[in-house]
Amino acid sequence: MRKSFRRNKQKPEGPKEFRVNEKITAPELVVIDENGVSLGTISKEDALEEAKNRELDLVEVSPKANPPIAKFIDYGSFKYQKEKQERKNKAKQKATETKTIKLSLRIGDHDLEVRANQGVKFLEDGDKVKIELQLRGRENQHADLAKEGIQKMVDKIREKLGPEKTLKKEGEITRMGGRLSLNISL
Repeated sequence: MRKSFRRNKQKPEGPKEFRVNEKITAPELVVIDENGVSLGTISKEDALEEAKNRELDLVEVSPKANPPIAKFIDYGSFKYQKEKQERKNKAKQKATETKTIKLSLRIGDHDLEVRANQGVKFLEDGDKVKIELQLRGRENQHADLAKEGIQKMVDKIREKLGPEKTLKKEGEITRMGGRLSLNISL
């Protein structure tokens, strides 16, 4: 038998769907009117009849409660407000990125200063910073000098941030081949 390696792709979560009017399955509901006043526990049929009299929809807003909670509201405007709120929340989210600053053993003081300023800017924007130092040829024998160079960079960034902000090292300096790296964040 042949094995399938395709994954079942999960559908992205869209806006939460609410049960409306006849789609409500519970026999009894705690009903809240359009002004936010609780009308108590009412049978589904009576609640639907009252919703029709008020020319509104009966929407199940809390299906996990016992008995479920339903409201008399205009479903179209309710759904629009929920989607608007979700869009607003999504716009506020910012994914943190990892920005890389590359160094070498022979970097000049001014270049180190410029890269430290970049690191401070990245950290203040809410991103993480990866300080990376590449060793070439005979430099591979001087990993201790490379660690000092990375530490010097961290100290410069810490100095530029000031005493009110604390810099966090995420782990120790790691070496992969001829490359040493360290992740830092605020």
